Amino acid sequence: MAMRGRCAKVLPSELNKVCPEREENPATHPGKMSDFEVVPNLRQSSSSVSKSRRKAHFPTSSNEKENLISWIPENIRKKECTYFVESSQTSDSGRVVCKCGYLREQHLEDAAKPPIFLGKEWDPSRHIQELPTDAFGDIHFTGLGQKMGKYVRVSSDTPPRVIYHLMTQHWGLDAPNLLISVTGGAKNFIMKPRLKNIFRQGLVKVAQTTGAWIITGGSHAGVMKQVGEAVRDFILSCSHKEGEIVTIGIATWGTVYNRESLICPMGGFPAEYVLDEENQGSLSCLDSNHSHFILVDDGTHGRYGVEIPLRTRLEKFISEQTKVKGGVAIKIPIVCVVLEGGPGTLDTIYNAITNGTPCVIVEGSGRVADVIAQVASLPVPKITIALIQKKLSVFFHDTYELFTEGKLVEWTKKIQDIVRSRQLLTIFREGKYGQQDVDVAILQALLKASRNQDHFGHENWDHQLKLAVAWNRVDIARSEIFTDDHEWKPTDLHPVMAAALISNKPEFVKLFLEQGVRLKEFVTWDTLVYLYDNMAPSCLFHSKLQKVLLEEREHAAGSKMPRIQLHHVSQVLRELLGCSTQPLYPKPKQAERPRLSIPVPHIKLNVQGSSLRSLYRRSAGRVTFTMDPVRDLLIWAVVQNRKELAEIIWAQSQDCMAAALACSKILKELAKEEDDTDTTDDMLALAEQYEQKAIGVFTDCYRKDEERAQKLLTRVSEAWGKTTCLQLALEAKNMNFVSHGGVQAFLTKVWWGKMCVDNGLWRVVACMLFFPLLYTSLITFREKRLQPTGCLTRLRAFFTAPVVIFHMNILSYFTFLLLFAYVLMVDFQPLPSWREYLIYFWLFSLVCEEIRQLLYDPDGLGIMKMASLYFKDFWNKLDICAILVFVTGLTCRLIPSTLYPGRIILSLAFIIFCLRLMHIFTVSKTLGPKIIIVKRMMKDVFFFLFLLAVWVVSFGVAKQAILIHNEERVEWLFRGVVYHSYLTIFGQIPSYIDGVNFNIDQCSPNGTDPYKPKCPETNEDNKKPIFPEWLTVILLCLYLLFTNILLLNLLIAMFNYTFQQVQEHTDQIWKFQRHDLIEEYHGRPPAPPPFILLNHLQLLVRRGLLRRPARRHKQLKEKLEKNEEAALLSWEMYLKESYLQHRQCQEKQNTEQKIRDIAQRVDVLAELLDLDRVKRRGLVEQRLAGLEEQVQQSAQALRWIMQALQGNGFGSGKDVPPVGSSKASERKEVDLEGKPEESQPPFHVLARNLLYPGSHTLRFPVPDEKVPWEADFPLYDPPTYSADHKDMAGQDPFSPSLESLLKINYNTMDGLIDRQSFHGPYAVRDGLPLNPMGRTGLRGRGRLHCFGPNHALHPVVTRWRRNLDGSIIRKSLKKMLEVLVAQYPLSDVWALPGGSLEPGETLPLKLKWVLRREFWPQFQNLLKQGTEVHKGYLDDPRNTDNAWVETVAVSIHFDNQNDVEMKRLNSFLQGCDPELCIRWQALDKRIPVHTNHKELLRKVSTLLGSYY
Repeated sequence: MAMRGRCAKVLPSELNKVCPEREENPATHPGKMSDFEVVPNLRQSSSSVSKSRRKAHFPTSSNEKENLISWIPENIRKKECTYFVESSQTSDSGRVVCKCGYLREQHLEDAAKPPIFLGKEWDPSRHIQELPTDAFGDIHFTGLGQKMGKYVRVSSDTPPRVIYHLMTQHWGLDAPNLLISVTGGAKNFIMKPRLKNIFRQGLVKVAQTTGAWIITGGSHAGVMKQVGEAVRDFILSCSHKEGEIVTIGIATWGTVYNRESLICPMGGFPAEYVLDEENQGSLSCLDSNHSHFILVDDGTHGRYGVEIPLRTRLEKFISEQTKVKGGVAIKIPIVCVVLEGGPGTLDTIYNAITNGTPCVIVEGSGRVADVIAQVASLPVPKITIALIQKKLSVFFHDTYELFTEGKLVEWTKKIQDIVRSRQLLTIFREGKYGQQDVDVAILQALLKASRNQDHFGHENWDHQLKLAVAWNRVDIARSEIFTDDHEWKPTDLHPVMAAALISNKPEFVKLFLEQGVRLKEFVTWDTLVYLYDNMAPSCLFHSKLQKVLLEEREHAAGSKMPRIQLHHVSQVLRELLGCSTQPLYPKPKQAERPRLSIPVPHIKLNVQGSSLRSLYRRSAGRVTFTMDPVRDLLIWAVVQNRKELAEIIWAQSQDCMAAALACSKILKELAKEEDDTDTTDDMLALAEQYEQKAIGVFTDCYRKDEERAQKLLTRVSEAWGKTTCLQLALEAKNMNFVSHGGVQAFLTKVWWGKMCVDNGLWRVVACMLFFPLLYTSLITFREKRLQPTGCLTRLRAFFTAPVVIFHMNILSYFTFLLLFAYVLMVDFQPLPSWREYLIYFWLFSLVCEEIRQLLYDPDGLGIMKMASLYFKDFWNKLDICAILVFVTGLTCRLIPSTLYPGRIILSLAFIIFCLRLMHIFTVSKTLGPKIIIVKRMMKDVFFFLFLLAVWVVSFGVAKQAILIHNEERVEWLFRGVVYHSYLTIFGQIPSYIDGVNFNIDQCSPNGTDPYKPKCPETNEDNKKPIFPEWLTVILLCLYLLFTNILLLNLLIAMFNYTFQQVQEHTDQIWKFQRHDLIEEYHGRPPAPPPFILLNHLQLLVRRGLLRRPARRHKQLKEKLEKNEEAALLSWEMYLKESYLQHRQCQEKQNTEQKIRDIAQRVDVLAELLDLDRVKRRGLVEQRLAGLEEQVQQSAQALRWIMQALQGNGFGSGKDVPPVGSSKASERKEVDLEGKPEESQPPFHVLARNLLYPGSHTLRFPVPDEKVPWEADFPLYDPPTYSADHKDMAGQDPFSPSLESLLKINYNTMDGLIDRQSFHGPYAVRDGLPLNPMGRTGLRGRGRLHCFGPNHALHPVVTRWRRNLDGSIIRKSLKKMLEVLVAQYPLSDVWALPGGSLEPGETLPLKLKWVLRREFWPQFQNLLKQGTEVHKGYLDDPRNTDNAWVETVAVSIHFDNQNDVEMKRLNSFLQGCDPELCIRWQALDKRIPVHTNHKELLRKVSTLLGSYY
């Protein structure tokens, strides 16, 4: 007792909260997710663990170590024996061991003391106690490279939720989308090489694609070794680490060899484990290819199977959890995969099938798997004891002698029950059509099980689709879900469409679009808000949105962060697209908040705490759709850099060229701010791809129709902020697009105005100098109305053309410069001359033009934005600089005392004005690229000057300090340090630096002469320099070496590199920058300075006095009519489809793609050949089996003929020749025995379930062939069970004694109890009645109240299922019914409103719960008017050998929807219990009611001729 008390103290109080059900049966107390909320330790630990998911092979960080060291011992225990009792068995070394299997020295000190209070007999429940676990951490397999896993030693009583919390919160595992429990042979077995490869590849593929957990036994043997090697092969062949597969081994601690190395009370980080198969003996080593180990400890040593109960509870707990990923909330599905196996494996399969877990049996793996696979396709009545015996003798030939007759009966019963649940059983056969891969078989098994589950309405199909989305297996969705069996409405797919978008599953998005999802119905205001609210936090756009929200919160001075709205998104998008675009999503008023009234199915979908289904359950109101849903989704995908998703959505867009250019602009802007270089490269590459898409579409459009293609360039796109394709391309600096021949042709067309582009430049200059030439045929125009030579509009059309305006401005500017130069050099008087005044007037016109450019705002951007755009242009900055310098010089010039400085400043202004000429020459195709190269080289010069300044200053200071002593004149300091050092580079070496050329007359000894430098250090006697000449010469040589040779050649190399780089793209750059010049002169007034002041005066009157807004010329931005725009966009969309098809064809014609296709086809062909070989082998075996059967039939016929002849006296028995082998006859007898007639009625099935409901009693296994009482079954020895209903007075005796049984009158009315059967008199043996349907495997009355028949009543109340308009709904041309069903408290299934009749009662108690008391008499009348559809035995799980349920099912059908009785029935339905649910439900074979009730519903539907 002292030991027990001490151990109790070790257990912390928190553990009691973690493990409240330690002494209870876990099966009756399933864990829930809410359990975590009441555990302080768990809640605290979850906050301390990093949310980033760690891979299994990564070592644990220091913070994680501290967290594990503190959390695990408090919450997870181990078991140890506290009382040493010698066992009759010895250890492998012959030493004495305890009953627990451990040696004496492996026990605690107190365990070997005399048993004072512990008792003499060893009792595990008393003598094994729990202590804090001492084995956990990281496990490193010595000698096997970097293989690292995690492990923990847990008590066999540990609650599953604690282990699940450890795995998800501390080990950092993501909750699985699928749980694969692999079971089978624990010893090494041989598999066919091909089957082994198929199994390994398929298992790894399904785990890797779906994000599944694989759970095995964890040891390095048998099926666990196969799984480990499959994972190992995958890791070796995988080039990246994103494909980590979670493989969890749950093993028994007491059977692990070398487990002592894992013991470390403070955690092993890592613990070194040696895999030693040679010396393991009867124990087993852990498999090095598993990532996690849960070692289950029950305090014993060397006993296998200890982990099975905990593994079963853990798998059940995980399968009850809800996984939320990508907007889809699903309960984690579980599947059992079976390879080989023995008796324990059969029990595992049976329990899995009983619990509703689908199983995949791999045929060809051996033993149990092959036995089940061989009989799975047979009807259940053909699966007999003889057949199972035969199969066991074949597949268990080594251990067949160990099977007793009772064990054969048990195996037969279990296999029958397994095969009976065909919807949960999937046999994987090598070479089976449509099932070449194990991964497909596993997923098909899960979907088949889900498809066959009972459900209401579309819930089952929705669940299957959610599973496929969670697994990201679009191939399964195409082949298994989107079939002809179910018709999907587009609105049913809206929630999963949103989930696929959020979780970035483009293949599913493509599938849903193919299935009819309309983006105009899907994309709404609220849906977009929801999508942006669930962006990945790591996304750059998300962080920019958060900044906007923070700014809004600071502006509003509030403490609560505002929610994301579309105007926030619009604010960020405008920063990315440029302010030339209008906001895409205006800020809505509070009263005009859009609502959504689109019906969406009842699907539970959650993403990060917010419910998607709530979007589709708003109050009814006006639906406001976004203007362009494709644009909205495209932006959402592009800002997250989701390439495949954006490409699918772009293919749906109508304004595709603008969309591609806008995406390119967004991606380039985001790439500038992205910190991750890989993401930046991806964004820039994707931006280039979208530019190529725009080029491809425009090329096709331009080839088809040049005029319409050019309209696409200047069309105002309402969807993209009222901008144009050309403007978007310029904003994004898409040089390839702008340099396209079609765009350049359009710009040339704009440049020439209304004139033909083939007019020679000399003609234009001639007409400019002598305009009457316009009225000749020298100049041609495009428009027909301008063709007549006498037309007055020709003059206006000519002088408003940008090319004419440009050349007139050139002429004007050259005149200005010549006049300016003349004034500066010849006519600069103290009083300005008329020429100088003309320059001032000319400059004033230039200033007015610059002001006009600054204030010109046709797009309404505002003065601040226009100013920022104006000053971004380099040439505008140069103009402002020239004007300011000129004004400064003019100011000085007008002041007599500063006349000369004014002339100097004006001379500098002249230089700047001359530099402005370079912008004019950018229009030239020859000079333009060279100017671009010069601009680029200027950047190289500045970089070179920085390096040069370092050498010049360093050499100059050193030289000055060595030669000159204390030079105080600043100007001569600058000359000596910088100026002379700089001139030295070009060969002007100072003479005083070398004593040979020194001349004292060229310097000032004391530095008093302002025109001479100070002399170097000299000798006072002979005035010779005394500075170290050798040092100065060396410094000079080094200086010239680095500057003249190194730096200057570096500059030349930089120039050469810049030239080569720019030269390759010179044409593109020139074409791109050509647009700016064309646009400038396109919007410039036609008159050149100074006459341009007349145009400025006209603009002032129009905009200042008449208040007319500025307008952009239609040639660069044109708003089309709706009909014209719709036709243009339809044409563009048609050519986009043509472009996409052409690109697909090009990709197929690609050489690399062809090689990949050929390789894939060769692989498929090789696989088909292998499958064909397998099929041929199977066909040969099938033919041989058929031939053997025919020979057996012939031998049987001959035997019958010989027996008939012998019976008639022909021949003697000893002369009869043997016909057929004995084995053949035995086989035939087996076949005949196992071939009952199909026409025989099926026996009761539910009444033979092994586990009796509501108890722990197991029935005696009764195979189908032994059910009838007439069948000989000498082994039959069922247990006895009779429940004691303390709340029921009218029940038969609890313990059936002969005296009490003799008082019961069977086959008659026994007081108020009716003991008469609808099937006539039944047999009574030993005072107990016998079930008329045969054996059930249990004696007594079970949970029923009476021996013999227990009568029940089940009314089936139905009506026709109708549409809203009252018409009857039909399916498969048959009318559909609705049936009244109820769900009673403490029950998970629905049932018909009826049940057992109490003695003397006419209505069941459960029916009275449903109806109000005042309606009971009327309902009895309805029962009398109804039609009896069943009267007799009911296959009920509560039935026993001596008690059974017999019921009367009455159909009450309301044919008219206005039936008064039906309305009264609906009004009198009630729920006496708040947990009682009543509803009308559509009637079909998948309705979730009791199995025996389904048979009654089938009979009703047959009676009424309805759909079932």
